[in-house]
Amino acid sequence: MKKFLLMALVAGALLSCKKKPESDTQQAANVPNNQQLATMFDQYWDQNARFFPLEATAQGDNRYNHLLLNDNTKSFRDSLQQYYQQHLDKLHQFERQDLNANDQISYDIFEYEMETRLEGLKLNTWMIPFQQFWGLPLTMGQLGSGTGNQPFKNTKDYENWLGRVKGFTLWADSAIANFRKGMDTGVVLPKSLVVKIIPQMQSMVVSDPTKSLFYGPIQNFPNEVPAADRQRLTEAYRQAISTELVPTYQKLATFLQQEYLPKARTSTGIKEIPGGSDIYNYYVKYWTTTDKSPNDIYKTGQQEVKRIHAEMVKVKDQVGFKGTMEQFFTYLRNNSKFTPYKTPEEVLNAFRAIQARIEPNLSKMFGRTPKTPFEIRQTEAFRAASASAEYNQGSPDGSRPGIFYVPILDATKFATTSGMESLFLHEAIPGHHYQISLQQENEQLPKFRRFSWYGAYGEGWALYTESLGKELGLYTDPYQYMGALGDEMHRAVRLVVDVGMHTKGMTREEAIQYMLSNMAISEEGAIAEVERYMAIPGQALSYKIGQLKIRELRDKYQKDLGDQFKLAAFHDEFLKDGTMPLSIVEKKMEGWAKQQKK
Repeated sequence: MKKFLLMALVAGALLSCKKKPESDTQQAANVPNNQQLATMFDQYWDQNARFFPLEATAQGDNRYNHLLLNDNTKSFRDSLQQYYQQHLDKLHQFERQDLNANDQISYDIFEYEMETRLEGLKLNTWMIPFQQFWGLPLTMGQLGSGTGNQPFKNTKDYENWLGRVKGFTLWADSAIANFRKGMDTGVVLPKSLVVKIIPQMQSMVVSDPTKSLFYGPIQNFPNEVPAADRQRLTEAYRQAISTELVPTYQKLATFLQQEYLPKARTSTGIKEIPGGSDIYNYYVKYWTTTDKSPNDIYKTGQQEVKRIHAEMVKVKDQVGFKGTMEQFFTYLRNNSKFTPYKTPEEVLNAFRAIQARIEPNLSKMFGRTPKTPFEIRQTEAFRAASASAEYNQGSPDGSRPGIFYVPILDATKFATTSGMESLFLHEAIPGHHYQISLQQENEQLPKFRRFSWYGAYGEGWALYTESLGKELGLYTDPYQYMGALGDEMHRAVRLVVDVGMHTKGMTREEAIQYMLSNMAISEEGAIAEVERYMAIPGQALSYKIGQLKIRELRDKYQKDLGDQFKLAAFHDEFLKDGTMPLSIVEKKMEGWAKQQKK
């Protein structure tokens, strides 16, 4: 999920349920009834679409598909600050205790959101406008290729994209100006990240516009674009690629190579830049939605690494492997029997087979399932080298399915022991596809909730669903279970490595070595992961912190409710109101548990 707010998703009616009907009291609690509050939320969301038109496009709001605002300017940040503060003040004009249960949740989430965003605007992170993992130069490629969420269905859509291209040239000039301010003040990226960004920019530079990624829509005109428009649009796209996009990417590449790289830092953690400790503390709170200290998270990580390691030893013994755990990791990485695939399609079919296997058991664990269609696709070549497997949510009108993207650089090296089953549960079903789609399909939620994202909730849920593998009929192969343990270990290791690098002086090289010592990961994979944590501090903490909270709540209610506990009801309740900070979801689930006892 992506960008600092995962870009959003699907509308539709509240999904069909196999659950018994809710009582009148429950239904009343679940429906917003304060019209003034609802109007305020609608006004906020409408303005949000103008501030963040790319997010609006992802959510199926096509009014601003031609716009790409320059969010690099002080005036933009000042406008945001005023916008958030005004809406926080408006919220505080309502008496929370007078609202129904659903509106109280909305009140709490909105207050949290505004306060968090206002706090974030005080940081100097604007001096680092993008990095190798996330950023507009990469997003432009996804959008402009015609395979992302920018629509290319009619003439107007094709013209809209040209508007965004003009916006990008301006954005890039401001990004360079902000990078330069960072160079002057020491707020710069590590060198090891900058050397990864340069080839990303260079890959967009072509001499023949028809060879550009951005020429894709011209090669795939839909029937709705009349022949009379095609020649004009073809010429306009050639011009845009040759005179705007290619020069802009060339300018970014040259600047990063010649000016920025020499000034980039040799240190690893963000605490090494001015204000770095405050930035990290903010990101820890932002991504975990808790007040846990970095040090507490570090200790939790160490405990989880130890626990999961003990489980891995059991699997090693079960399959009769006689060597050390590091030797077992090497065996899992290098034995050819774990790389049976010859083509990308074979890899994709293996994931489709996983989907077919869990299908019969999903109804036992979920009363509500999404209407949004779902597909498995190979990640596009232009971004596959630096991409992880990921889920891209569908469009509100159902015209674009939720997509599970799998990067396959070389199918013959794609290992079955990489945790394919757990990866599918996490990124696809019932992980991100269920959680995100159900949230977006719930029209009882105000839009700021339908299209919101909190990493600890969303990634926590996705990691929690990996633990459902045995209940869903997976992990019968010990090597697949080892892969699942490897995936969980990955998230535990992140707590140690992320906090270690950004607060405890752990170097990039030490972090890579720690990963290699505790996981069956290649050195190339460990480098990509560690550099991801360097680029987006704190984000990697959200998975394990969220998962531990969900598991804690499930175990607690199973114990408290006994025979009254129904796993499907627990899952449905957890998901039905969308993402929210962990403290708010815990309060909500407490109310649900009390209701079950009645």
